[in-house]
Amino acid sequence: MSHPHAEAEQLTRADGAVIVPATVAGDVLRALVRDLTARVRADGGEVAPGVRGLLYALHAAAQRAEMFDSVTAPFEPTAGSGSAPGPSGTVCVAEAAALMGCTPRHVRALIAAGRLPAERVGARVWAIDADALDYHRHHRGDHAA
Repeated sequence: MSHPHAEAEQLTRADGAVIVPATVAGDVLRALVRDLTARVRADGGEVAPGVRGLLYALHAAAQRAEMFDSVTAPFEPTAGSGSAPGPSGTVCVAEAAALMGCTPRHVRALIAAGRLPAERVGARVWAIDADALDYHRHHRGDHAA
């Protein structure tokens, strides 16, 4: 059994940065998105650019870990995991809202209006193409859609 402090030292760089293993990146991302979504709903606060960058990095790490697992292990559904599996390269409504600094309701409105491509992957779950989300975020001032 490893000592928690020893593990923390292995995950902490000299400059204070913390290394998030890809195997837990998805769990960390979901926890952050839940917290940020609640904060945005409560006070209308916006997600800081540094936090957005961290969310993107966690999402990428989680996708890489998922791809690695799919190559090295047989597929097993993750029933009861709390999140519906979506196509690779996608984000859920809550993740999109956190990355855009808006509410999940606004993201669903963009989907309904056809301004943000998404695929329904469950009764109440949308898979939003990550590239389309990125394009929308950087071109939302453009009204030629």
